Amino acid sequence: MNFAIIDVETTGGKFNEEGITEIAIHKFDGVGIVDSFISLINPEREIQPFVVNLTGINSKMLRNAPKFHEVAKRVVEIMDGCVMVAHNSSFDYRIVRNEFSRLGYQFEVPTLCTVELSKILLPDLESYSLGKLCRAVGIPTSDRHRANGDALATIKLFELLLQKDKNKMIVRQTIKEGNQRDLSGKLLKILDTLPVQSGLFYFHRYNGDIIYIGKGKNIQKVVNKVFLRSSNRTRALLKEMDSVTFELTGNELLARLKYEEVISIHKPKHNSIKTMVIKSIAFNHENMILVDKGRVNGEKSVILIENNQYKGYAYAELRHQINNLDILKSLISNTVNYPRQNMIIKKYLSGNKVEKIIRF
Repeated sequence: MNFAIIDVETTGGKFNEEGITEIAIHKFDGVGIVDSFISLINPEREIQPFVVNLTGINSKMLRNAPKFHEVAKRVVEIMDGCVMVAHNSSFDYRIVRNEFSRLGYQFEVPTLCTVELSKILLPDLESYSLGKLCRAVGIPTSDRHRANGDALATIKLFELLLQKDKNKMIVRQTIKEGNQRDLSGKLLKILDTLPVQSGLFYFHRYNGDIIYIGKGKNIQKVVNKVFLRSSNRTRALLKEMDSVTFELTGNELLARLKYEEVISIHKPKHNSIKTMVIKSIAFNHENMILVDKGRVNGEKSVILIENNQYKGYAYAELRHQINNLDILKSLISNTVNYPRQNMIIKKYLSGNKVEKIIRF
Protein backbone atom coordinates (compact mmCIF):
# COMPACT_ATOMS: atom_id res chain seq x y z
CA MET A 1 0.00 0.00 0.00
CA ASN A 2 1.30 3.46 -0.93
CA PHE A 3 0.68 6.57 1.12
CA ALA A 4 0.87 10.27 0.24
CA ILE A 5 1.85 12.18 3.38
CA ILE A 6 0.72 15.77 2.92
CA ASP A 7 0.70 19.10 4.69
CA VAL A 8 -0.68 22.40 3.41
CA GLU A 9 -0.43 25.96 4.68
CA THR A 10 -3.28 28.31 3.81
CA THR A 11 -4.31 31.95 3.71
CA GLY A 12 -6.91 31.60 6.46
CA GLY A 13 -10.14 33.54 6.00
CA LYS A 14 -13.75 32.49 5.48
CA PHE A 15 -14.48 28.78 5.66
CA ASN A 16 -14.04 27.12 2.26
CA GLU A 17 -12.62 30.28 0.72
CA GLU A 18 -9.06 29.71 1.93
CA GLY A 19 -6.29 29.27 -0.59
CA ILE A 20 -3.12 27.17 -0.40
CA THR A 21 0.13 29.08 0.17
CA GLU A 22 2.44 26.07 0.46
CA ILE A 23 2.13 22.34 -0.15
CA ALA A 24 4.38 19.36 0.61
CA ILE A 25 3.61 15.80 -0.49
CA HIS A 26 5.85 12.79 0.09
CA LYS A 27 4.95 9.45 -1.49
CA PHE A 28 5.76 6.75 1.06
CA ASP A 29 5.71 3.02 0.26
CA GLY A 30 5.82 1.87 3.88
CA VAL A 31 9.62 1.66 3.85
CA GLY A 32 10.80 5.02 2.58
CA ILE A 33 10.04 8.11 0.52
CA VAL A 34 9.87 7.30 -3.20
CA ASP A 35 8.72 10.67 -4.57
CA SER A 36 8.26 14.22 -3.30
CA PHE A 37 6.64 17.46 -4.34
CA ILE A 38 7.19 20.68 -2.36
CA SER A 39 6.19 24.14 -3.51
CA LEU A 40 5.01 27.56 -2.47
CA ILE A 41 1.69 28.43 -4.12
CA ASN A 42 0.33 31.81 -5.17
CA PRO A 43 -3.19 31.72 -3.68
CA GLU A 44 -4.37 34.80 -5.58
CA ARG A 45 -6.00 36.10 -2.43
CA GLU A 46 -5.11 37.89 0.79
CA ILE A 47 -3.24 36.11 3.58
CA GLN A 48 -4.66 36.75 7.05
CA PRO A 49 -2.15 38.55 9.35
CA PHE A 50 -2.29 35.87 12.05
CA VAL A 51 -1.31 33.27 9.42
CA VAL A 52 1.67 35.39 8.31
CA ASN A 53 2.81 35.54 11.93
CA LEU A 54 2.37 31.78 12.37
CA THR A 55 4.00 30.53 9.16
CA GLY A 56 6.23 33.41 8.10
CA ILE A 57 4.77 33.15 4.60
CA ASN A 58 3.76 36.54 3.16
CA SER A 59 2.36 37.78 -0.14
CA LYS A 60 5.75 39.05 -1.35
CA MET A 61 7.20 35.53 -1.08
CA LEU A 62 4.36 34.15 -3.23
CA ARG A 63 4.35 36.77 -5.97
CA ASN A 64 6.30 34.58 -8.42
CA ALA A 65 5.15 31.20 -7.06
CA PRO A 66 3.04 28.94 -9.29
CA LYS A 67 -0.73 29.10 -9.01
CA PHE A 68 -2.53 25.92 -7.99
CA HIS A 69 -3.77 25.17 -11.52
CA GLU A 70 -0.11 25.10 -12.63
CA VAL A 71 0.78 22.33 -10.16
CA ALA A 72 -2.55 20.47 -10.08
CA LYS A 73 -1.41 17.78 -12.55
CA ARG A 74 1.69 17.06 -10.44
CA VAL A 75 -0.46 16.77 -7.29
CA VAL A 76 -2.76 14.25 -9.01
CA GLU A 77 0.19 12.24 -10.32
CA ILE A 78 1.99 11.91 -6.99
CA MET A 79 -1.21 11.01 -5.13
CA ASP A 80 -2.49 8.54 -7.71
CA GLY A 81 -3.19 5.17 -6.10
CA CYS A 82 -2.25 6.45 -2.63
CA VAL A 83 -4.00 6.87 0.68
CA MET A 84 -3.73 10.53 1.71
CA VAL A 85 -2.17 10.78 5.19
CA ALA A 86 -2.15 13.98 7.25
CA HIS A 87 -2.30 15.19 10.82
CA ASN A 88 -5.96 16.30 11.05
CA SER A 89 -6.54 14.97 7.54
CA SER A 90 -10.07 16.41 7.31
CA PHE A 91 -8.51 19.88 7.08
CA ASP A 92 -5.88 19.10 4.41
CA TYR A 93 -8.32 17.00 2.40
CA ARG A 94 -10.96 19.76 2.42
CA ILE A 95 -8.46 22.42 1.35
CA VAL A 96 -7.01 20.37 -1.53
CA ARG A 97 -10.43 19.21 -2.66
CA ASN A 98 -11.67 22.81 -2.74
CA GLU A 99 -8.73 23.89 -4.90
CA PHE A 100 -9.55 21.15 -7.40
CA SER A 101 -13.24 21.99 -7.25
CA ARG A 102 -12.45 25.56 -8.36
CA LEU A 103 -10.81 24.02 -11.43
CA GLY A 104 -13.89 21.91 -12.16
CA TYR A 105 -12.17 18.66 -11.11
CA GLN A 106 -13.69 16.23 -8.60
CA PHE A 107 -10.88 15.16 -6.29
CA GLU A 108 -11.54 12.12 -4.10
CA VAL A 109 -8.98 9.89 -2.40
CA PRO A 110 -9.01 7.66 0.69
CA THR A 111 -7.72 9.44 3.79
CA LEU A 112 -5.99 8.46 6.98
CA CYS A 113 -5.66 10.77 9.99
CA THR A 114 -2.59 10.41 12.21
CA VAL A 115 -4.48 12.10 15.07
CA GLU A 116 -7.09 9.33 15.08
CA LEU A 117 -4.46 6.65 14.61
CA SER A 118 -2.30 8.06 17.43
CA LYS A 119 -5.22 8.03 19.85
CA ILE A 120 -5.65 4.32 19.21
CA LEU A 121 -1.99 3.24 19.11
CA LEU A 122 -0.55 5.83 21.54
CA PRO A 123 -3.32 6.18 24.13
CA ASP A 124 -3.43 8.42 27.20
CA LEU A 125 -1.12 11.16 25.96
CA GLU A 126 -1.76 14.66 27.24
CA SER A 127 -2.03 16.22 23.78
CA TYR A 128 -2.30 15.00 20.19
CA SER A 129 -1.20 18.18 18.46
CA LEU A 130 1.66 17.42 16.08
CA GLY A 131 4.32 19.32 18.02
CA LYS A 132 3.45 17.96 21.47
CA LEU A 133 2.88 14.45 20.15
CA CYS A 134 6.30 14.39 18.47
CA ARG A 135 7.97 15.64 21.65
CA ALA A 136 6.20 12.96 23.68
CA VAL A 137 7.54 10.13 21.50
CA GLY A 138 10.97 11.64 20.84
CA ILE A 139 10.58 12.69 17.21
CA PRO A 140 12.69 15.77 16.36
CA THR A 141 10.92 18.54 14.45
CA SER A 142 12.06 21.58 12.50
CA ASP A 143 10.37 24.25 10.38
CA ARG A 144 7.13 23.93 12.32
CA HIS A 145 4.06 25.46 10.66
CA ARG A 146 5.75 25.16 7.27
CA ALA A 147 4.43 22.51 4.91
CA ASN A 148 7.57 20.41 4.47
CA GLY A 149 8.65 20.58 8.11
CA ASP A 150 5.26 19.37 9.30
CA ALA A 151 4.99 16.76 6.52
CA LEU A 152 8.38 15.25 7.44
CA ALA A 153 7.39 15.15 11.11
CA THR A 154 4.14 13.41 10.12
CA ILE A 155 6.12 10.79 8.17
CA LYS A 156 8.26 9.97 11.21
CA LEU A 157 5.13 9.75 13.35
CA PHE A 158 3.40 7.56 10.76
CA GLU A 159 6.41 5.19 10.63
CA LEU A 160 6.17 4.79 14.40
CA LEU A 161 2.43 4.11 14.17
CA LEU A 162 2.95 1.48 11.47
CA GLN A 163 5.45 -0.27 13.75
CA LYS A 164 2.93 -0.19 16.60
CA ASP A 165 0.22 -1.73 14.39
CA LYS A 166 1.85 -5.14 14.22
CA ASN A 167 -1.02 -6.92 12.45
CA LYS A 168 -1.58 -3.96 10.10
CA MET A 169 -5.32 -4.15 10.84
CA ILE A 170 -5.80 -0.90 12.77
CA VAL A 171 -4.32 1.21 9.95
CA ARG A 172 -6.60 -0.45 7.38
CA GLN A 173 -9.67 -0.03 9.58
CA THR A 174 -8.92 3.68 10.12
CA ILE A 175 -8.77 4.53 6.41
CA LYS A 176 -11.82 6.50 5.27
CA GLU A 177 -13.10 7.28 1.84
CA GLY A 178 -12.51 10.97 1.16
CA ASN A 179 -16.15 11.94 0.75
CA GLN A 180 -16.92 10.68 4.27
CA ARG A 181 -15.09 13.74 5.62
CA ASP A 182 -16.69 16.42 3.49
CA LEU A 183 -18.87 18.69 5.65
CA SER A 184 -18.20 21.77 3.57
CA GLY A 185 -21.55 22.03 1.79
CA LYS A 186 -23.53 21.76 5.00
CA LEU A 187 -21.34 24.25 6.86
CA LEU A 188 -21.50 26.82 4.06
CA LYS A 189 -25.30 26.65 4.05
CA ILE A 190 -25.30 27.24 7.81
CA LEU A 191 -22.95 30.23 7.49
CA ASP A 192 -25.25 31.83 4.93
CA THR A 193 -28.11 31.84 7.45
CA LEU A 194 -26.18 33.62 10.20
CA PRO A 195 -26.23 37.40 10.86
CA VAL A 196 -23.25 39.74 11.12
CA GLN A 197 -24.57 41.28 14.35
CA SER A 198 -23.79 40.84 18.05
CA GLY A 199 -25.27 37.94 19.95
CA LEU A 200 -25.09 34.28 20.87
CA PHE A 201 -25.13 31.15 18.73
CA TYR A 202 -26.11 27.61 19.64
CA PHE A 203 -24.96 24.35 18.06
CA HIS A 204 -27.65 21.63 18.27
CA ARG A 205 -27.74 17.89 17.90
CA TYR A 206 -30.37 16.30 15.63
CA ASN A 207 -32.83 16.18 18.57
CA GLY A 208 -32.39 19.87 19.43
CA ASP A 209 -30.06 19.44 22.41
CA ILE A 210 -27.58 22.31 22.79
CA ILE A 211 -24.02 20.96 22.57
CA TYR A 212 -22.05 24.20 22.17
CA ILE A 213 -22.66 27.92 22.81
CA GLY A 214 -20.59 30.82 21.50
CA LYS A 215 -20.80 34.61 21.44
CA GLY A 216 -19.42 37.59 19.56
CA LYS A 217 -20.07 40.99 18.01
CA ASN A 218 -20.33 39.32 14.58
CA ILE A 219 -22.03 35.93 14.87
CA GLN A 220 -21.23 34.80 11.33
CA LYS A 221 -17.54 35.66 11.70
CA VAL A 222 -17.18 33.81 15.02
CA VAL A 223 -18.97 30.69 13.74
CA ASN A 224 -16.71 30.80 10.67
CA LYS A 225 -13.67 30.72 12.97
CA VAL A 226 -15.08 27.65 14.75
CA PHE A 227 -15.56 25.90 11.38
CA LEU A 228 -11.93 26.70 10.47
CA ARG A 229 -10.44 25.02 13.54
CA SER A 230 -8.72 21.74 12.75
CA SER A 231 -8.46 20.26 16.24
CA ASN A 232 -9.80 16.81 17.01
CA ARG A 233 -12.16 18.39 19.52
CA THR A 234 -13.71 20.65 16.87
CA ARG A 235 -14.05 17.77 14.43
CA ALA A 236 -16.02 15.85 17.07
CA LEU A 237 -18.23 18.89 17.63
CA LEU A 238 -18.94 19.39 13.92
CA LYS A 239 -19.64 15.71 13.43
CA GLU A 240 -22.28 15.79 16.18
CA MET A 241 -23.77 19.17 15.19
CA ASP A 242 -26.97 19.14 13.13
CA SER A 243 -28.00 22.81 13.12
CA VAL A 244 -27.09 26.29 14.41
CA THR A 245 -29.47 28.87 15.85
CA PHE A 246 -28.73 32.38 17.10
CA GLU A 247 -29.98 35.07 19.45
CA LEU A 248 -29.31 38.76 18.76
CA THR A 249 -28.37 40.95 21.72
CA GLY A 250 -27.71 44.30 20.02
CA ASN A 251 -24.27 44.78 21.57
CA GLU A 252 -21.27 42.82 22.75
CA LEU A 253 -21.70 43.53 26.49
CA LEU A 254 -25.14 41.94 26.57
CA ALA A 255 -23.79 39.02 24.55
CA ARG A 256 -21.16 38.43 27.23
CA LEU A 257 -23.68 38.71 30.07
CA LYS A 258 -26.23 36.39 28.45
CA TYR A 259 -23.48 33.94 27.55
CA GLU A 260 -22.54 33.65 31.22
CA GLU A 261 -26.18 32.96 32.03
CA VAL A 262 -26.96 30.37 29.33
CA ILE A 263 -23.68 28.50 29.82
CA SER A 264 -24.55 28.06 33.50
CA ILE A 265 -28.05 26.86 32.62
CA HIS A 266 -27.32 24.47 29.72
CA LYS A 267 -23.75 23.33 30.52
CA PRO A 268 -23.08 22.22 26.89
CA LYS A 269 -20.84 19.18 26.53
CA HIS A 270 -18.44 20.85 24.06
CA ASN A 271 -17.86 24.05 26.07
CA SER A 272 -15.00 24.30 28.55
CA ILE A 273 -16.62 25.61 31.73
CA LYS A 274 -14.16 26.89 34.30
CA THR A 275 -15.02 27.48 37.93
CA MET A 276 -13.25 30.32 39.67
CA VAL A 277 -13.46 32.36 42.85
CA ILE A 278 -14.75 35.85 42.07
CA LYS A 279 -13.94 38.77 44.34
CA SER A 280 -16.49 41.46 45.14
CA ILE A 281 -16.63 44.07 42.36
CA ALA A 282 -17.17 47.76 43.06
CA PHE A 283 -18.25 50.04 40.21
CA ASN A 284 -17.47 53.74 39.91
CA HIS A 285 -21.12 54.36 40.79
CA GLU A 286 -23.17 52.01 42.98
CA ASN A 287 -26.40 52.70 41.11
CA MET A 288 -26.55 53.20 37.35
CA ILE A 289 -28.27 52.19 34.15
CA LEU A 290 -26.22 51.49 31.03
CA VAL A 291 -27.94 52.38 27.77
CA ASP A 292 -26.57 50.99 24.51
CA LYS A 293 -27.56 49.75 21.06
CA GLY A 294 -30.53 47.43 20.74
CA ARG A 295 -31.25 44.61 18.31
CA VAL A 296 -32.97 46.79 15.70
CA ASN A 297 -33.00 50.46 14.71
CA GLY A 298 -34.79 52.60 17.27
CA GLU A 299 -34.36 50.08 20.07
CA LYS A 300 -32.01 50.50 23.03
CA SER A 301 -30.73 48.00 25.53
CA VAL A 302 -30.69 48.92 29.21
CA ILE A 303 -28.68 47.23 31.97
CA LEU A 304 -29.44 47.92 35.62
CA ILE A 305 -26.77 48.02 38.32
CA GLU A 306 -28.07 48.66 41.83
CA ASN A 307 -26.10 48.57 45.06
CA ASN A 308 -23.01 47.52 43.08
CA GLN A 309 -24.85 44.49 41.70
CA TYR A 310 -26.01 43.59 38.19
CA LYS A 311 -29.80 43.22 38.36
CA GLY A 312 -30.82 42.48 34.81
CA TYR A 313 -31.50 43.98 31.39
CA ALA A 314 -34.34 45.00 29.07
CA TYR A 315 -34.98 46.53 25.67
CA ALA A 316 -36.79 49.88 25.27
CA GLU A 317 -38.04 51.62 22.14
CA LEU A 318 -39.62 54.83 23.41
CA ARG A 319 -37.63 57.90 24.44
CA HIS A 320 -39.77 58.53 27.51
CA GLN A 321 -39.07 55.00 28.73
CA ILE A 322 -35.33 55.58 28.58
CA ASN A 323 -35.53 59.01 30.27
CA ASN A 324 -37.82 57.86 33.11
CA LEU A 325 -35.93 55.96 35.80
CA ASP A 326 -38.98 54.32 37.33
CA ILE A 327 -40.21 53.07 33.98
CA LEU A 328 -36.75 51.77 33.08
CA LYS A 329 -36.45 49.89 36.36
CA SER A 330 -39.91 48.38 35.87
CA LEU A 331 -38.96 47.11 32.40
CA ILE A 332 -35.94 45.21 33.62
CA SER A 333 -36.59 41.56 34.33
CA ASN A 334 -35.00 40.25 37.48
CA THR A 335 -32.35 37.68 36.65
CA VAL A 336 -30.37 35.12 38.57
CA ASN A 337 -27.02 36.71 39.32
CA TYR A 338 -24.05 34.69 38.14
CA PRO A 339 -20.70 35.33 39.87
CA ARG A 340 -18.76 36.58 36.84
CA GLN A 341 -21.31 39.08 35.52
CA ASN A 342 -20.18 42.03 37.65
CA MET A 343 -16.60 41.35 36.57
CA ILE A 344 -17.67 41.17 32.93
CA ILE A 345 -19.36 44.58 33.13
CA LYS A 346 -16.43 46.17 34.97
CA LYS A 347 -13.91 44.81 32.45
CA TYR A 348 -16.03 45.85 29.47
CA LEU A 349 -16.46 49.41 30.73
CA SER A 350 -12.72 49.75 31.29
CA GLY A 351 -12.05 49.36 27.57
CA ASN A 352 -15.32 50.19 25.83
CA LYS A 353 -17.98 52.87 25.81
CA VAL A 354 -21.75 52.52 26.00
CA GLU A 355 -24.06 55.12 24.50
CA LYS A 356 -25.25 56.52 27.84
CA ILE A 357 -24.82 56.00 31.60
CA ILE A 358 -27.66 57.15 33.87
CA ARG A 359 -26.55 57.49 37.50
CA PHE A 360 -29.06 57.59 40.34
